[in-house]
Amino acid sequence: MIKSQYGEGLDDRIHRIFPFLFVRPIDPNLLSVTGVLVSFAGAWAWAEGQFRLGAFIVLLGGFFDLVDGVVARHNHSSSLFGAFLDSTLDRVVDGALLLALVMFYARQDAFGIAWLAGVALVATQLVSYTKARAESVVPDFKGGILERAERVVILVAGAVFGLMPLAIGVVAAGSTWTAGQRILIARRRMAELPTPENA
Repeated sequence: MIKSQYGEGLDDRIHRIFPFLFVRPIDPNLLSVTGVLVSFAGAWAWAEGQFRLGAFIVLLGGFFDLVDGVVARHNHSSSLFGAFLDSTLDRVVDGALLLALVMFYARQDAFGIAWLAGVALVATQLVSYTKARAESVVPDFKGGILERAERVVILVAGAVFGLMPLAIGVVAAGSTWTAGQRILIARRRMAELPTPENA
């Protein structure tokens, strides 16, 4: 939802706020990889219980993820592989952040929260997988209330305001619901397609 509401005009805003990104050509894939490495540092901070520090670092990593596509379009260097790499690395970051929370709460003997973070980890990966799999069959597949941007915002807010267990619970429940939504949407959309023998 965040992406659909605020994504329009993003390129112009990035150009105005961060003009230094466009002085010389930058490899957008390098920006994507840099974002992952920065986000790993944020995950490490969360694993150590440094939630507010980790939140700042995660937001910094998200900056690279935000601008890589803008830079690619500006330099006319967009590619299928770049889109594939960006999407794949997003899954890596999602997993790393939630795995860090599993590790932290497990070390604190808060096994209920650790398990909840594990559920969130599995559910978020399923949210992404259901969309990717559906898009291989259904054109312009959309749907689901809790996408990646919302999940990151919720976790960062939980880290900043000392409400991480609540944030994990919201992400776990919302991601499970979203995965279910996408499965039902895919079922309906695929039922509308002609079967091979009728195509």
